Amino acid sequence: MKPTELINLLKERMPSEQLEWRHDREKNNLHIRHKGIGKGMTLGVPQVINRYEAKGEAAIQEIVYTITETFDAMEKEAKGELQSSEHIYPVIRSTSFPTESNEGHKFVTSEHTAETRVYYALDAGTTYRLIDENMLNSLSLTVEQLKEIAKFQVRKLKTAVKEDQVAGNVFYFLNENDGYDASRILNETFLKDMKAKITGDMTVSVPHQDVLIIGDIRNETGYDVLAQMAMHFFTNGKVPITSLSFIYENGELEPIFILAKNRQNKENDKK
Repeated sequence: MKPTELINLLKERMPSEQLEWRHDREKNNLHIRHKGIGKGMTLGVPQVINRYEAKGEAAIQEIVYTITETFDAMEKEAKGELQSSEHIYPVIRSTSFPTESNEGHKFVTSEHTAETRVYYALDAGTTYRLIDENMLNSLSLTVEQLKEIAKFQVRKLKTAVKEDQVAGNVFYFLNENDGYDASRILNETFLKDMKAKITGDMTVSVPHQDVLIIGDIRNETGYDVLAQMAMHFFTNGKVPITSLSFIYENGELEPIFILAKNRQNKENDKK
């Protein structure tokens, strides 16, 4: 599919005089601006085309849904319908994720690991808006207050996990599909509780925003299984974060490079 074909297809699915479409050929991005709201969003054309070639019509439906829900959230924000602190949550993104909004306002962020960064979101029910410095003023919150609210909110999220055993190793999957599955990595109480039940090495993975995987790695094969699993989820996630996993030890998260490495390799890396 060519970029022009993709854009024409999206225009056909979303006929609206309120939407302005602009293709930045140099960066190969598609900018969509809602005239009524005065704000817009940007899509990476190659990424959308790749998803379409892999998933076909389902990919187009997902993109149309994302665009619609994003503008709906923007509209609710403009009307002041998302002012309650109960709508604020932290979200995890890769460190390569943009640090500014399309309007040039800096997002409010916190450092997390070498691979991940914490952003903050205003939840609108079926989607959310990342909070930038301009939005922070309209919420009448300081950065410290925002972070404390988000920290409190993430502790209220469900932490039920499903268990699977592979080659003598145990993997726990958290997948509520509420947009904040990866955010549970910020729930320190949850991680400590999981650590208490793990007999091997504890790993934590957030390959994309809609899953969190905790591993109880008890033998060498476990690391190879983990690497393949994390890469599979990373490749198939709507919002990929990182294909790397983390060792959780003494309350700290350290990225680990596996790639056919075994337990002895990991121990050598620590020395």
